[in-house]
Amino acid sequence: MKKPNILYIMSDDHAVNSISCYGSILSDVFKTPNLDRLFNEGCRLDEFCATNSLCVPARATIMTGQYGNVNGVKTLADHWDSTTDVNLAKLIKDQGYQTALFGKWHLHDIPRGFDEYKYLGGNKNQQGTYQNPMFTEKGKEELITHEGYVTDIITDMTLNWLKNREDGKPFFVMCNHKAPHDMWEYPERYEHIFDGVEIPEPFSLFEDLSHRSAGSFGFGSTVSPKSINSHSLYRFFMADDYVTGKLDCDENASIEEKTKKAYQKYLKDYLRTVAGIDDSVRQLLEYLESTGELDNTVVIYTSDQGMFLGEHDYCDKRWSYEEGIRTPFLIRYPSEIKPSTINKELTANIDVAPLLLDYAGAPIPDAMQGKSIRKVITGEEQGYKAVYFRYWMHLSHHEVPAHYGIKTKEYKLIYYYGKALDAFRAINKDTPTSWELYDLKADPNEVNNIYEQEKNSKLVKELKTKLWELKVKYKDIDEIYPEMFPISE
Repeated sequence: MKKPNILYIMSDDHAVNSISCYGSILSDVFKTPNLDRLFNEGCRLDEFCATNSLCVPARATIMTGQYGNVNGVKTLADHWDSTTDVNLAKLIKDQGYQTALFGKWHLHDIPRGFDEYKYLGGNKNQQGTYQNPMFTEKGKEELITHEGYVTDIITDMTLNWLKNREDGKPFFVMCNHKAPHDMWEYPERYEHIFDGVEIPEPFSLFEDLSHRSAGSFGFGSTVSPKSINSHSLYRFFMADDYVTGKLDCDENASIEEKTKKAYQKYLKDYLRTVAGIDDSVRQLLEYLESTGELDNTVVIYTSDQGMFLGEHDYCDKRWSYEEGIRTPFLIRYPSEIKPSTINKELTANIDVAPLLLDYAGAPIPDAMQGKSIRKVITGEEQGYKAVYFRYWMHLSHHEVPAHYGIKTKEYKLIYYYGKALDAFRAINKDTPTSWELYDLKADPNEVNNIYEQEKNSKLVKELKTKLWELKVKYKDIDEIYPEMFPISE
């Protein structure tokens, strides 16, 4: 049987709510027809989760099928050792695949296992720029500048490789976009797509956060120009700067008026960069279709994690509320997947590497902590009963406190442990410890923390027991910090 090709397209900080086939409030004013095509001709995963809503750790998990405590990548500053045998690219290459990577890598090591690669930036800074970006290219010592807009360049690199690859061998190519990461620079062709358009606001933009626990209340970067709490160590907004920079705004205006204006600019800039991603997907699909390879190619579109677009007044990721850990995942492979399939099983990014190895006919190493979700996608198997997540980078950058927890189909339990521990570049300042519990069926927007309600005491105990079981399963029990799991609270 002929092995399928694999086209893996991944963006950076792409919110589920900004893809129109997911049906958010934005879908009335912003369409992504080419991303939607993947759903219309394939499957949309509704409960695909990032296990750490941060770029570098998420990418390491995708390449290894492991949590950060196992692969060594917990924070933005950690380096992944790509010489490991648990390396997705190397394992697929061993199955006779041609392999390539173009775009954002951000793992602070050489992308071993790829026949060809061109990744943004150098070894010290792999974030890259939107305009005229520099790339590290295999076999070249100096960084190479490419003129133009980064999304277009990465798309062209991918297309050129596809056009010139070796015939007769299956391919695995990662097209990793920088967009829509901040600071949301877009090409001129998208300047006017929102002229006269008012972007709908999430109802939680002005949420009353009094239900929150002490561990999360008052932390995080916001769309609004003013913090709700004075204990902040870092403010994303300084003086007259807002989420996308200085506003054309009367500084005597009310906080509500400033927030509304900042939100409009933030969303329009963000969505303009997403428009470029959608066009990239169109070009890649049309090329594969023109060569007759599309139906023999597993096409996946995803992101490294989610992103807050004003929900709860937030404008970053890092938090483990739904907008942060819930991640888009669209897949097209018509020989197995029926059109317009909606999958609501719990899955996670630890499953990406096992899934792709399964498609490539490769054995899945025992060291991988995820599982192939190939039969979950087709409806033949169930997903997880609970997904474990953890954010390590305590208070750094956007001042989100360190935390861990679990998500089930019905509930989410979060423990803010309030310490830097041994996480590199976390800020060594303790913050309040606390728990939060959300009923995801009755309260999908997580605006009602029910942890302290006496009627939930039995439920809390059951969820804590499950949480501990998963910490043991994934070897993340903080042996040298026994106080880190206060199950008796």
